[in-house]
Amino acid sequence: MTVKELSAALSLTEFTLPAPDVPVTGGYAGDLLSWVMGRASAGDCWITIMSNQNVAAVALMADVACVILSEGVTPDEALLSRAKEQEVNLLGSDKGTFALAAAVHDLL
Repeated sequence: MTVKELSAALSLTEFTLPAPDVPVTGGYAGDLLSWVMGRASAGDCWITIMSNQNVAAVALMADVACVILSEGVTPDEALLSRAKEQEVNLLGSDKGTFALAAAVHDLL
């Protein structure tokens, strides 16, 4: 499943989608950035409520397929700018983190 297909299936908000055809091969939910850096896998869909610019840096380091901001969180201006600049797929959802993680799991 690609990021674009995942986005459509879950009716996600697309804040930035520079690489819609990247395959999503797994998922990770977490908000402690250093923890995510060490545990998320390449190709994961990372679900978080963190919305600062460091999210883009962690997404690049972990090589995740996309980041989904859960619980209705929207990116701050610095994150949105950084995600566009560094071509990070950044999506959003009003769903809670648990429900969103379950939905991603069911799709994969």
